[in-house]
Amino acid sequence: MNFHVRPIFSALRRNHTGAVLVSVQIAIALAVLVNAVYVMKQRIDLINRPTGLDVENVFAVASSGFTSRFNFESSVREDLAFLRGLDGVADATAANSVPLGRSGSSIQLQTQPPPKRETGPGINYFEMDEHGLNTLGLKLAAGRNFRPDEILPRVSEKNVTDFVPQILMTRATAERLFPGQNAVGRTVYTNIGQPATIIGLIERMHGSWSDSDTVEEVFVKPRVPYTFGGPVYYLVRAKPGQLAAMMRAAEDHLATSNAERVIHWVRPLSLFKQRSYLADRNMGIFLATVIGLLLAITSIGIFGLATFNVGTRTKQIGTRRAVGARRIDILCYFMVENWLITTVGVVTGCVLALGVGYWLSTKLALPRLDLYYLIGGVLVLWTIGQLAAMQPARRAARISPAIATRTV
Repeated sequence: MNFHVRPIFSALRRNHTGAVLVSVQIAIALAVLVNAVYVMKQRIDLINRPTGLDVENVFAVASSGFTSRFNFESSVREDLAFLRGLDGVADATAANSVPLGRSGSSIQLQTQPPPKRETGPGINYFEMDEHGLNTLGLKLAAGRNFRPDEILPRVSEKNVTDFVPQILMTRATAERLFPGQNAVGRTVYTNIGQPATIIGLIERMHGSWSDSDTVEEVFVKPRVPYTFGGPVYYLVRAKPGQLAAMMRAAEDHLATSNAERVIHWVRPLSLFKQRSYLADRNMGIFLATVIGLLLAITSIGIFGLATFNVGTRTKQIGTRRAVGARRIDILCYFMVENWLITTVGVVTGCVLALGVGYWLSTKLALPRLDLYYLIGGVLVLWTIGQLAAMQPARRAARISPAIATRTV
């Protein structure tokens, strides 16, 4: 193979405008590509993180009375008896809100009674009976579940601040309140001094707000739910493969069994999860589209420059072929030239990518850019650059000495 890098540099210096523009394009492409892929991976990991919930088999029903004759307690009792009696239902419970539903209740808990005050975010809570854990597919990591005799009636308008004597909480909640300690058997207090004993720890449970940093900080009260005049939510876990059939059966029966109430909707828990992560999913789609368009535009830019160089050097190529240059020499000449242009862009893009990654990590509280993504981006741009230049380089190698001399 008879070629030298020095003539390539000389040719690039004489016609540097196109090379500079393509190098800048590659640098920008690398910076955007690497950071976009990294942010997209963060969104995908967020969507796919374990919730602790049996999302694929659980559905929710919203029910509320609308007449003065409506008896809440008997309605809940009868509805749960029907739902639990269906052949395709694994379990059912009533709750004050739906996990991942973007609406719920929270209060502050502290490890010492007042007047001591402990700062911290409110903790999302759910009111459910002893069937709640099984209904949602939750797993106990320590301690025990509620007993039937521990389930309290719903609160009234007069005693709405009443607390409960026992609670379950997630590991994440326990770790924040009692870091490095066994929380089972410990006592927590509301900010008005009401105590509750932790009787069990839930391995993992996502609460109402998936976009919250404390989405796994949840506790459960053993109480018939109170929704401040809103609907009560029935959470139902169907047996595998029975979700659609059980949703139809539940809606058909509950919509006609009690003329004093209305069924607002029947929805799968997977729908709530999809809605919770809609912005993250849309962000991922948008970034994937940007990445695809950016790579396509970069490939077109490299292809265009290589094609232009071949078209303007026909005489030079013919002369080299006439004095003995082989086709492989011409091919390698243009491939090396393109590799040098791509490398300048890649090196510049690495600096730019690290700068953008640092800005994203400081301004948007994102994790620092993983260097593996930068290495991957470099390899992708190098590969795309060489593939885009391959066809023009092969066309240059096919130019015969006779055709070239006739263009003089």
